[in-house]
Amino acid sequence: MRCDRRDVEIRQVGNGAAGLIDLADVKPVLASDGSLIWVDLPCQDPATEQVLSDVFQFDRRAIADCLRRNPAAKLHVYDDHSFLVLHVPDPGEHGHVHSIELKLFIGPNYVVSVHGPLNPVVDPAVALVETRAVARRIDTDRWRPENVDQLVYAIITGMNRRMNLRLSELRYVTWDLERQVTSGELGDPEDFLEQMFGVRLGLQAVRTMAALDREVYSRMSRLRHVSKQDHALMADSIDQFKRVIASADVQRDYLQGVMDFYQTRLNTKMTLAAERLAVIAAVTLPVTAISSVLGMNVIVSDHTHWVELIFLVIAMASLSTWLLLWAKRQGWW
Repeated sequence: MRCDRRDVEIRQVGNGAAGLIDLADVKPVLASDGSLIWVDLPCQDPATEQVLSDVFQFDRRAIADCLRRNPAAKLHVYDDHSFLVLHVPDPGEHGHVHSIELKLFIGPNYVVSVHGPLNPVVDPAVALVETRAVARRIDTDRWRPENVDQLVYAIITGMNRRMNLRLSELRYVTWDLERQVTSGELGDPEDFLEQMFGVRLGLQAVRTMAALDREVYSRMSRLRHVSKQDHALMADSIDQFKRVIASADVQRDYLQGVMDFYQTRLNTKMTLAAERLAVIAAVTLPVTAISSVLGMNVIVSDHTHWVELIFLVIAMASLSTWLLLWAKRQGWW
């Protein structure tokens, strides 16, 4: 995933202005009063590292975290800014769930958002869904953030919206699986099981990412000193994460009920099959036992004992019929 300076979007919001500015203008604008700077870096490239280290002079460990994949959400709090790593899920092939990373440097009058790294099979545009949506609202003058907390709130709200949309997609798949189970139209059992476990993996991925995002964001809300109004926005973001987690839990429980129903029906079929096999074995047991002991003594190549043979056949049929009737009384068939 390569980029150049044209991929770096820098917006100034405040002082009656809102629009893109050049990288060289960032420091003068940061030094002015009443302006908010938002730098969006949609790639991992030497240009990204240069912006983070030379312009903002962030901690080298935080910069290293920006240039590599992080398996879980994290938070670093510094004297004048916070560094936050969040994740949202994106579905892949064969049930795989891609983890889309968003890093946020949150300062007194600036936000630096860094995307990725991404799996090579993921479209780079997938990582920019939330930030591009917020940028369009600002560029079209539909909304102007007054401070960094409002801007971060808008981005995180978009992330929660994406997770809710993913849950909605999985909910429709779960309903379809439930319909197949209750109607008995299961098709290929192996494919059906793969679908069920794929949905459960997707639900678990959404829940895990939302839970970890909530934990680190909750900690940041406790450490950042903001106004009462902005604290309410942070509390609402935490509540959004909680709602995603609760929705994933409820949906996962529903899917587990579908899986239990399927397993119960499958076990019942296996039990019935085992009972029928036991009946067949019981019915053929006299034939097997008598013929194995006396068969070769009654039917031989040069002479057959017809009287004994008829008697044995009648005995086999009688015993098998008696066993069949006994199994019927037991309710085995």
